[in-house]
Order: sequence, then C-alpha cells, then structure tokens
Amino acid sequence: MRHVGFDGRLVMLGFGSIGQGVLPLILRHIDMPRERISIVSGDPRGQEIAAENDVSFTVTPLTRDNFRGVLTPLLRPGDLLLNLSVDVSSVALIAFCQQRGALYLDTCIEPWAGGYTDPSLTPSQRSNYALRESALALAGGDGPTAVLTHGANPGLVSHFVKQALLNLARDTRVTTPVPATRQDWAALSHSLDVKVIHIAERDTQTASFAKRPGEFVNTWSIDGFAGEGCQPAELGWGTHEKTLPADGRQHDFGGGAAIYLMRPGASTRVRSWTPMAGPQHGFLITHNESISIADYYTVVEAGAVRYRPTVHYAYHPCDDAVLSVHEFAGRNWQLQPRQRLMMDEIDGGVDELGVLLMGHSRGAYWYGSRLSIEQARALAPHNNATSLQVTAAVLGGLVWAMEHPRSGVVEADNLDHSRVLQVAEPYLGDMVGAYSDWTPLLDRGRLFPEPVDVACPWQFGNFRVA
Repeated sequence: MRHVGFDGRLVMLGFGSIGQGVLPLILRHIDMPRERISIVSGDPRGQEIAAENDVSFTVTPLTRDNFRGVLTPLLRPGDLLLNLSVDVSSVALIAFCQQRGALYLDTCIEPWAGGYTDPSLTPSQRSNYALRESALALAGGDGPTAVLTHGANPGLVSHFVKQALLNLARDTRVTTPVPATRQDWAALSHSLDVKVIHIAERDTQTASFAKRPGEFVNTWSIDGFAGEGCQPAELGWGTHEKTLPADGRQHDFGGGAAIYLMRPGASTRVRSWTPMAGPQHGFLITHNESISIADYYTVVEAGAVRYRPTVHYAYHPCDDAVLSVHEFAGRNWQLQPRQRLMMDEIDGGVDELGVLLMGHSRGAYWYGSRLSIEQARALAPHNNATSLQVTAAVLGGLVWAMEHPRSGVVEADNLDHSRVLQVAEPYLGDMVGAYSDWTPLLDRGRLFPEPVDVACPWQFGNFRVA
C-alpha cells in the first residue's frame, strides 16, 4: 500500500541499521521513483543493500566545514533530508534545510562529534535538554516541515501516550472527545491524574553466540547507545514530586520542564514494569521524549505550572547489551575495541516497547508494541525487532511530513498520533494494553530496611535504585 506520493528528492544521511531497515519500507509505501533517492554515508556499511535496491550511495563523512558543499547540490526546495547519521549536528542540518526550503526528519538531536562528552561543557550544556532547546530555537512560522526526533523513542512513544490516555479515559468512564490541541491533551492527562510516565522497554532478543570480552553488543546503534549513555541522566520533572534528588540539578535556561542528575544515564537504574517482564530494573537513559512529553502535558494557569507528569526512560536492553554496559562502565566509559550489532545471529526474543502511565485511579497502565524477531523478519527485510519499531516510526513520520510540508519545526507530540500509528502499526507486532497494581514499593524492605515514601508511591525517589 502506498501511503503518500512525493514529488521531491529524498536524501538519506547515514545508512546504519536504521537506514538499511527503513529503505525497503520507503520503497514499499512512498510513491516516488527510486532514482530520486540518494544515500550519503560516513562509511560503506550497507552499500550492498543500496545496490540491490538500485539506490545511489556515496561515502562522504560530513563535517562542520563540508556539509553545506556536499548537501547543496542534492537538496532543492521541496526535497527531504532524512537524517539518520551520528556525530553530525542536527541543528546545523535543520537550519540548512530551512534555508534551502527542504523538508527534514531525524530520530535524535545530535551534536557534532564529541559533543556528548566534551569536558569543556557543563553537564547541563551537553544534555538533551540543551540540544532540544537549540533545535526549538529554530521553530516559528509555517516554513518547511522539520520533524524532530521521530524514531521509536523518541517519536513513536509520544503517539503511544496519546492513545494510552484515550484508552484510560474510556476504561475509567471519562467522557472526552479526542483532544485537538496541546492544551486539551494536557488537560486530559491532568484530569486523569497521571503522575508518572515511563517509557518502559524490555528487549529479550538473544543471539546464537554470546558477547565476548572487549565487545559491545546491542540490537540497535552502538554509537548512539554509548553516546546517550554517557550523557547525564535526564527526566521530565513532575509537579507531584516533593524533593529534588541530592544529585539532581535544574537548568538555568529554557522551559524548565526537566532536570538532570550528576551521573551518566548508563549508570542510573530505576524500577519499572512491562507486561511481559513484570517488575524490572531499567537504565534511566536520557532521551528527548522525557523532556518533550513532560513539556507537552504541562498545564499552566495564571503564569504558574499547575500540573506536569514526571517522565523518563526505563530501559532494559537485551542481556548481552546489559553485560556490554557493565563492561563499558568498568572501562570508565571508554568504548570497547570491538562492536557488534546483533542482526542475523538473533535466534529468538521480543522487544516490548511501550509507555507506562501511573498514579491514576487504575494504578498503572502500559500500552505499546510487543514485536518478536520472527514477526520482524516476516514483515520487513534488514530488520530485527528493535530496529523495525524504529523504522516503522520513521516511515510514519515521513508520511506525515510529506502530507504536511509547511508545518515548520515540530516534535512528535505535535503530530496527528492516529495518522502516524495507522502507518506504523502494521510493523509493530502485537499492540498491547495492560493494567497492573504494581508500584515501586512492591516487596520493598523485605530483606533490608529501605527509605521509601509510603504516602506517595509515585515519588521519583521510590523508583530510583540506590
């Protein structure tokens, strides 16, 4: 099924696991000649996949000095830049596309190489909060559409939140039309008393051979995971929270929807829950959606913030990736000399990715995608269960951008969730909604006494693993 026709040219920047996985979906669902698709990559990975699909492929690493010269001949007004690269400034690319009259979509707001770990920058300055503020500074008006951070998460999970809110309203007999504005969505979340939202994920994919010492293994971008894992842990900070963590810091600029911790996300764990795994410990890895969702659902009255949920990622990657992070931390955040992206060697497992809404009258509600490796391989080539959740979301974002080419700079939260899910859901396996009476206080203090806030289970201090 072709979802949309596109008259411009499509330039894919970067061709790692997500680029290789999304190309077949673009060719399958977007009506445009493949001769108008070109790939610019910093390395030759995936060159054979481009060749088998008759798509132009060029190896040219982009830098501050050359990116304009490389991209200017490739992008005219009405064309689209799909940015799937690492170590290339998203803000520089967005500004360039706005000047050229070209559309834009990425899955993460990237800095130039080294920006995640630059010791000359404060933790606040190298946070996703700061990157988001710099990208949003380009917003305003109805210029060419630039969709920020529209992968699985960030991206797809913002649409899961909206659907979860509608499901929760239905199941608690709250009569509401589908909200039409940001203010209406925030009011709905407030009325339902959603205090905390986790992006709660459990990846159980396994390979036919184990991680080796000195090797970082993962089911999606190793560079991306290592980079964001070294950034400060970040979370949207809710109005129900009583106490700022001892290592928590507030930013002295921007909208103020989030805080950060003075430690890397890859060394910060939180208690969470998914239907398949049940209770689990996940990494509080910084992600743009932790900030954008908290910001989007903020209720302001008389100039003061009255309501905002606490929002953050709670990520349990595949077991080999957990071992990889443990070794990575032991090396004082120096990446292992060998990296392996798990793909063909995966012999089983599921990626369960969703949003866990907590604190409302039903306790906890998880909504999201449960996709097995067998389902992923049957649905699309060059994907595993994790990458297909991302590539399906990229496809949904591309379709929306092509249908709305003059929307300016927007985040996933601003898009029509029903349209994006309509495009993405055929590739997401089983869509699951599940209620639970789980709280982060379950079985606490059974072996040793623990300082917990029994009066409010939904305090961040109760979720955090000491």
